[in-house]
Amino acid sequence: MTADTPPLPPCNACRPGEDLPFEFTMAFQPIVDVRERKVFAYEALIRGLKGEGAETILPQVTVDNRYVFDQACRVKAVELASRLAMPCFVSINFLPNAVYQAATCIRATLEAARRFGFPTERLIFEITENEQLVDKEHLKSIIREYKRQGFRTAIDDFGAGYSGLNLLAEFQPDIIKLDMALVRAIDTDPVRQAIVRGILGVCQALHIEVIAEGVETRAEFALLREFGIGLFQGFLFARPGFERLSDVDWSALDAS
Repeated sequence: MTADTPPLPPCNACRPGEDLPFEFTMAFQPIVDVRERKVFAYEALIRGLKGEGAETILPQVTVDNRYVFDQACRVKAVELASRLAMPCFVSINFLPNAVYQAATCIRATLEAARRFGFPTERLIFEITENEQLVDKEHLKSIIREYKRQGFRTAIDDFGAGYSGLNLLAEFQPDIIKLDMALVRAIDTDPVRQAIVRGILGVCQALHIEVIAEGVETRAEFALLREFGIGLFQGFLFARPGFERLSDVDWSALDAS
């Protein structure tokens, strides 16, 4: 937040964790920059308290509690990122339908960052293309406000739905993450190769960074790197670490 940022309006609803009928924590999966051989960010992934997958938590999110859940996710991610001394960006998924007024609803995140000593300029907020949008104008206002606050924004699972290019026409995030369905076995699939090349061309023209997620094989990695992608996420490099920062396996990079 910059020095000339106006004071945030009061947000009586920003009480992360209140009234949630369940508990959760986070795992962190690295997003690696192979150009500089470093971790660019860690994505915060929802987990149960014993490491259960997100599919055990998300069905408990309802219209009535999704706002509190969304706020709690942000605070939990920032708290753990600080506790783990994360040296890079933390990428947090958010529910746009849970954001009423962006400037107000971001208050709990900013307060958590200040309380736990995590730099706000190292926050990335991801929206999944699969998220059912009630109001596209509302989403655009959220993105504008987050950018004004100095956060980076990303579209997750790009290419998974039917509205990807339409979304880019409406607003331009800093980052898109190619859906793993486009990445899977791309080294043997000319159709996927053509689609990804097209997406990369659009993103290059719009100055949008691309992350290839779900990369599992060296062949997938080698081709996508040849296409010019520099940021990768997937089991080839590291699995999510439960409440910890996973070590990165750089052997695929060394082999290439």
